Amino acid sequence: MIPVAIHSIQVSLMSNHRVIVLKDLTAKEERLLPIWIGPFEAEAIAIQLQGAQVPRPLTHDLLKSVIGTLGARVSHIYINELSDSTFYSRIIVQHNGRELEIDSRPSDAIALAVRVQAPIYVSESVMEQAGITPSPDISSSSLPSDEETDLGVFRDFVEGLDLDGLGDR
Repeated sequence: MIPVAIHSIQVSLMSNHRVIVLKDLTAKEERLLPIWIGPFEAEAIAIQLQGAQVPRPLTHDLLKSVIGTLGARVSHIYINELSDSTFYSRIIVQHNGRELEIDSRPSDAIALAVRVQAPIYVSESVMEQAGITPSPDISSSSLPSDEETDLGVFRDFVEGLDLDGLGDR
């Protein structure tokens, strides 16, 4: 099992999906694992990472509460399989001296893990199949600043608008 941490949550400009990027904590070279997730799961993870308060519990808060109320605790999350481009994971729960494995989507398991501060692990085979190593010739100093990256798309769009004759209607 490879311990990982959340590196980032990226937004796809081509679809309504997000990509959560997990970072291998043991690799000598940076090794990342991108996993496509839905926008609601991404928001649930981001809300917790940012420490934002919500007026009512989200589903993952409810799951945390139920596990705690039953006298159990989440030991860790394990992303254990990749089959036909679908990731599979397990929530490992300790209850009355027993270890229980609960099948879960990785996005839901990660949303729970950040709430209970449980470690996240990835199997060696999953990391070998889907892990990526960023190209060393791309350095952060050669990339545009976050502000330029975020606003550049909008700047190009606005500058490309043809507003002639807009007030004629």
